[in-house]
Amino acid sequence: MLKNYFKTAWRNILNSKVYSALNILGLASGMAVALIIGLWVFNELSYDRFLPDNDRLYQVRRNYNSNGDTLNFTTTSLKLADALRNQVPEIEYVAESDHMGSHSLMVGEKKLYVNGAQINGDFLKMFQYPLNRGNANTVLEDPYSIVLTESTAKSLFGDEDPVNKTVRFENKHDLKVTGILKDIPANSSLKFNFVIPFSFMEQNNPWVKAQRNGSFGGNSFRIYVKLKPGVSYEQVAPKIRHITKTERTSENAMNSEVIFQPLLRWHLYSEYVNGKDVEGFITYVRMFSIIGFLVLLIACINFINLTTARSEKRAKEVGVRKAIGSDKRSLIFQFLIESLLFTAISFLFSVLFVQLALPSFNTLTGNQLSIPYLNGWFWGISVICILFTALLAGSRPAFYLSSFNTVKVLKGGTSVGKTASLPRKILVVAQFSCSIALVISTVVIYQQIQHAKDRPTGYDINRVVSTDMNADLENNYIALKNELIQKRIVQSVTAASSPATNIWWHSGLDQWPGKRSGETIEMGTIVISDDYFKTLGMELASGRTYNSPADTTNLIFNEAAMAQMRIKDPLGKIVTWGERPFRIIGIVKNALMVSPFVNAEPTMFVYGKPAGNLMYRLVPGIKTEEAISQLTSVFNKYNPSVPFQYNFADDSYAAKFRQELLIGKLSGVFAGLAIFISCLGLFGLAAYIAEQRTKEIGIRKVLGATISQIWLMLSKDFILLVLISCIIASPLAYYFLQDWLQKYAYRIDIGIGVFLLAAVLAIFVTMITISFQAIKAAVMNPVKSLRGE
Repeated sequence: MLKNYFKTAWRNILNSKVYSALNILGLASGMAVALIIGLWVFNELSYDRFLPDNDRLYQVRRNYNSNGDTLNFTTTSLKLADALRNQVPEIEYVAESDHMGSHSLMVGEKKLYVNGAQINGDFLKMFQYPLNRGNANTVLEDPYSIVLTESTAKSLFGDEDPVNKTVRFENKHDLKVTGILKDIPANSSLKFNFVIPFSFMEQNNPWVKAQRNGSFGGNSFRIYVKLKPGVSYEQVAPKIRHITKTERTSENAMNSEVIFQPLLRWHLYSEYVNGKDVEGFITYVRMFSIIGFLVLLIACINFINLTTARSEKRAKEVGVRKAIGSDKRSLIFQFLIESLLFTAISFLFSVLFVQLALPSFNTLTGNQLSIPYLNGWFWGISVICILFTALLAGSRPAFYLSSFNTVKVLKGGTSVGKTASLPRKILVVAQFSCSIALVISTVVIYQQIQHAKDRPTGYDINRVVSTDMNADLENNYIALKNELIQKRIVQSVTAASSPATNIWWHSGLDQWPGKRSGETIEMGTIVISDDYFKTLGMELASGRTYNSPADTTNLIFNEAAMAQMRIKDPLGKIVTWGERPFRIIGIVKNALMVSPFVNAEPTMFVYGKPAGNLMYRLVPGIKTEEAISQLTSVFNKYNPSVPFQYNFADDSYAAKFRQELLIGKLSGVFAGLAIFISCLGLFGLAAYIAEQRTKEIGIRKVLGATISQIWLMLSKDFILLVLISCIIASPLAYYFLQDWLQKYAYRIDIGIGVFLLAAVLAIFVTMITISFQAIKAAVMNPVKSLRGE
């Protein structure tokens, strides 16, 4: 019996090739969108879940009260690490870490500049990344040991066994390889190529050792913890919240609260609002999950509309089946089997579409997604989705067709007039409303991106190049700077503790003129050397810049800092920072160093020793390729242990738009596909209606109707439905987009133009889609249409 159902379904598919092709193409496109979004969403949700005991791993963070605003920081103190280790028995492990920056590694003539961590030896016991060689309990016992990942070991040692061999670190220290880690998976929040014991950092940096016995306010490190089995964060939270407030001499410590963020929230919940991780990339994961469902729903609506529209073609089949004894249940089952067959075929095509699209999608998103053909879970979920889609797409046609009255059908009296077409029109409106809302969203996202791109940045970083500084570059800074300028490769050179497009350090002032009782300020802090403002093209609003070693007792602030401190006529005023008095000698104009979507951050610039980031502006007229060639030669002379590495500051600034650009491109692609799928349905419906009204069209032509009149007659109903869709989609899109824009301090106002543009586009595409069938029907010879009469 089941075999007969499938044979009948297959024959019906073959007997209506055009409509079957439209159904399959529409469903396959919708399922392909749902599948590729599903793979992407699963990848984003899978971050860090491969680690054992992932539910017991946390990062320590600080909520800082800045005059009623709660700021959140990942930087913490070594004193806090010891306090957590000694005072909170519910914690199993504590690991202090640096910020996992890039360092140079050398083996003979082979040189690498890769990202790594200087971290407590308990780290590999907590984060159980698989070790190919070595024991997690012992590999980091020796301060002068190093654990490499497989690819890093391969790059340095080739096919040799690297264990117990020596790696030169920063061209200053020899470290023994004690273990080999498997390469860190792409879906890991922590990414590094090697691990060095934190004890090495303490032994070779006196300031780090001093921090161990310093203040809770010395926040320069990161801390990771693992709770003991059976312990929840809710049990620990009251014990850690006020742990720094015991240090009443530090205003920073007194205004900080300690919190833990679970490992499984690091990737998706990176933005804190009022001290809680409520936002981040999870917003876009949810958004595209909804888009995937909507596109699949649009495809299912196509199937429903095309199937029910052709009901008269199946009416006599239903009548005959009922007359010879088929009951309604068996007919419903027959049509659901047909829907299942359509869906299964569509799924196979969707897998093919996704396989072809994945290389481009991976390039766009920066992921390494693939279809997990050998994964049983994938096929199990796919079967469930096929059944769900088949039921969703086939339920209305099944119940609708099986409900025909046998006597009326066999007499030729099937009613498929206005009442029967009303649900179909509602579904067309629904699918076009979704498609138009996606188009509006895409346009608004791009408008917001362009709005931020066109915003004045407050400085000129075009042709500014940055290189990370190490000990060799710090020691040779003056000689390097002079040679670069003398050879007319660069105009100016400077160094700072943060790159041109970010602020890596925040600190608070102790005292300033007009400070209110209990008032606190946490602001960006950048240690700079000579020619900083000249190199970055930043302008002074008043005062002067640094020009001598004596300026180590002076400070320069930006305008945002002065506004926050409410200091009028600030030049010459005294402020206290780090329990030392400083004189304000200059005010620099605001620059968007952190984000183009928010206001400039209050920042102070401290004069100090060149370190951190070396920045230099290329001379006008020099070609980039020529400049890089000459720079490579000079840097290799003064920094032979590290391959010359660089990045352009304007590229780093452009990267700040990466997430928004990604969302905009994906929205555009999916909106286009949604329109395409909707138009497939319109094309099929237009063809069907033209077929149904063939004789009417013939009579109208005989009576003198023109081609344009017949085209308008067949088109106006569809255009009306699309106009209704525009009216429904516009307020819905406006509501959700307004909510999305609230996350940006610098944002656009949504104008009526975007809704008019979407409406015109939708109507234009609709007219193009249905015109082919309408004109084809209009030009048909009426003699052929009426011959049967």
